[in-house]
Parts: sequence; structure tokens; C-alpha cells
Amino acid sequence: MSTRFTLTNSSLPTVKQLQCFLAVAQELNFRKAAERINMTQPPLTRQIRCLEDLLGYEVFTRNTHGVHLTKSGNDLLIEAEKILCLISGLKALNARSVDKIRVGATNTLNFENISPIAGALNSLVGIESVDVHSMNSSQLIQSLQKSSLDIALIGEQNTRVEEDISFHWIYREPLLLVMPSSHKAATQHQVSLEDVSELPLFWFPWSANPAFYKKCEKLFEKLPFPLKRIKEPDDTIVMLSKVAKGNAIALMPRSMCTFYNEDLCYKELTDSHSKHLNIDVYAAIKNNDRRPHIFEAIENLKSSL
Repeated sequence: MSTRFTLTNSSLPTVKQLQCFLAVAQELNFRKAAERINMTQPPLTRQIRCLEDLLGYEVFTRNTHGVHLTKSGNDLLIEAEKILCLISGLKALNARSVDKIRVGATNTLNFENISPIAGALNSLVGIESVDVHSMNSSQLIQSLQKSSLDIALIGEQNTRVEEDISFHWIYREPLLLVMPSSHKAATQHQVSLEDVSELPLFWFPWSANPAFYKKCEKLFEKLPFPLKRIKEPDDTIVMLSKVAKGNAIALMPRSMCTFYNEDLCYKELTDSHSKHLNIDVYAAIKNNDRRPHIFEAIENLKSSL
């Protein structure tokens, strides 16, 4: 029978049993041993008896003069200390070999639907995805400054200079035009804002994302027609339902265009519009962060596309 089969299919002493044995062997007193490992004496005694039954020999002798190790118990003590030292070292070994990376991502994009970035993130060793699904880019930067994050994936670099933050461009996410499928332009492969100029655009306030707002405004100001904008609902599904009814249009990041409704469709913008209507994605880190594994993670993200 192979050693591999024996190790996985035989009844072996548990770590708890070896810890109880070691405590008694060192104290030579069941009461003191129980106190040392935060147990009461009866369960400690049961652990020792189970260990002896499993091994097939006694490890202690007990008499009116106290507790003593048997010869077999002395032999076991040497091996038990070795085994427990090895097990104790497993956690430290993992801590030495894996450096944790806490990554937060803006809720504006769905990075799981951006294959290259998702692949790069999954390949990072020690990555910890932080629960920041309700955070926008500004809030992520604040978490980065407070050292709650190591890397923040944000949409658009803030126009206000962040002296303590460095930004690394990694990706450009296109915006798609969300429009009623009943519209005459819905049969086109690419659609311009002129093609749907009679419909108002669901849009967000400047304060929500100043950098992205300003970027889009540069194009809107050059349009040969007045672009009517209406406040977008807080709920995306509500907004898309209104688009499906033919009441408006919307612009959404491609990675977020996953909701299906036969009455709406997602269309690529014409080239003249798509080069302006997009989201530049940056990986932000603190300027004073010089850890090699963080720089390696940034390089992996930058080279993923």
C-alpha cells in the first residue's frame, strides 16, 4: 500500500489530540495542562484516552505520586513536537510567500465583463477583492488615501490634482447608445446622437463625476443641435425600462450593457462620437507605496490589453 493512500485513508491522531498530549507531557499534571490550553479536565482526559486507543499503547502512567510518561510516551513526545512545529509553520510560510493586494473597483463598470482586466486580476497572487460595490471613483480614492485599499480601479482621472496619488492608465471603455428598438435608426450598425436627436438623453449631475462630465461636454457643445438632457433615475432598471418605452436614450459603459429587453437595443456610436464618449480607466496607488508586488500588479494590469 502506498504512503499516499495510507495518509489519506488511515485513522491518524488529530492536531488537538497531539496538543493535549504535549500539554500534559510538559506539565505532568492534567489540571494544569487543561488550564494551559483553555480546556476543562474531563475533555482533556478523553482526548488522551482517544489518542492511546488510536495508537494502541499508553502514553502516560498515573498513580498516587503523579503523572509520568511511558517509554512510548517519551518517543511520541519527540515526534509530536516535530509535527506540531511543522503545522505551526504552515501559516507563517503562507504569510511569507503571499503578499496581499486589496483591490477596489468603481461601481461605474463591471470588470468581470472586461475579459483582459478580469483575467489580469484573477492572475494576481494574493488579491483580496474589497467590498466596495457602492463606491464611486472619488470614494475609492479616499479609501486609498486612508490605506484601506492598495489599488483603486477608477473611471477617469480626477481633474483635481491628487499629490499623494499616482494614476496609471490601463484601459478605455467605450460607451454604447441605449435606444428603443422601435426607432428607425435601430437597424444601423453604428448610430450617432444626431440620428436620435428628437429623444432626450438620461444624464447625471456634474458633481457625480466632474472629470467624465467635462469630457462628454466637450462633444455635446459641438453638436449642431441642442441636446436635451433629463435626470437619470437612481435605478438603472427603471431608466432602461423608460428607454424601452421610447421615452429617452442613454449612454452606458459596454461592460454594463447586460440587461435584456426586446424593446431596447445597445448600439455602437459612430467613430466621430465614440472617440470622445468613453471612460478611461486608471489604476491608482499611493505615491509612497514602494512595495514590489504592488508595482508588479500595476504592470500586469497595464499589459493586459
